[in-house]
Amino acid sequence: MSPIEMIAWFDIPGTPRPIRFRHDGNVVKVEMIKRISEEKIAGNRMRIYECQSEIHGLMRQFQLKYEL
Repeated sequence: MSPIEMIAWFDIPGTPRPIRFRHDGNVVKVEMIKRISEEKIAGNRMRIYECQSEIHGLMRQFQLKYEL
């Protein structure tokens, strides 16, 4: 788990949707958001995005966590 740079769009209520992010110098486009959930970690609310994208020719599943 490491901090990343992410581009997202926000709908009218203010819910972020990840579009793409940079990890280890590579830009990854978020192709599909499979599930969105919320949890509390150490008292901080987090929105968890379970996503899927093609990375280096392979379909990979990953999580993006956004601290509210």
